Parts: sequence; C-alpha cells; structure tokens
Amino acid sequence: MRIDPNIALVFSTDKGRIEPEPETEVVPEGDGIVRIHRDSKGRKGKGVSVIKGLGLGSEELKPLAQKLKKQCGCGGTVKEFDIEIQTDNREQLKSLLEKLGYQVKLAGG
Repeated sequence: MRIDPNIALVFSTDKGRIEPEPETEVVPEGDGIVRIHRDSKGRKGKGVSVIKGLGLGSEELKPLAQKLKKQCGCGGTVKEFDIEIQTDNREQLKSLLEKLGYQVKLAGG
C-alpha cells in the first residue's frame, strides 16, 4: 500500500532493481451516443457544456477538444475522459460533432 503516489520503490536487496509497472488507462466504453450536458456546479454560476460518452482515450480527446474550442471561440479542458467547453451553445457543439460522424444527444437542462 503506497501512501504517496510520488514515491516509488526503485531498489530492493532481495530482487535488485525494480522496474515500475506501466500504468494503463481504461477507456470507458459508451453506448455509441455522445451526450452534451450543461453544468454550472462549482463554477460560481458560469455554465459549461460537458461532452460525455466519446469512448476515446486522453490522447485522442485532446486534439478533438482543441478543434471544438477553436470552432466555438472559447476555452475548455479534458477531464476524466470528458470534454468541458466553456460555452452554453450546445446546438453548435452538436452540429460540429455530427459533422465528425458522432451520434449526439442533448442531455440535461
């Protein structure tokens, strides 16, 4: 049991040099439908659009998020396999994702 994730065992007198285990990210599988939620919790009332269910890894999500941010003219980020775009214009995001070949639904309020 590791207490601090920044500390790792690198040498043991029993085994010698210990190679770190490569961490593999588990991409959550969706149902094939991308959902766009509007969220404002913890953001002092400012709304963001959260895109969930893309089924892509973090390396594939970053260029997609960058493309969406450029098209909308706003900021955003990638968090835990979700894309957060700082806009309330979910219709524009829906049309952009549909052009890229995704099946999109507007979810939430």
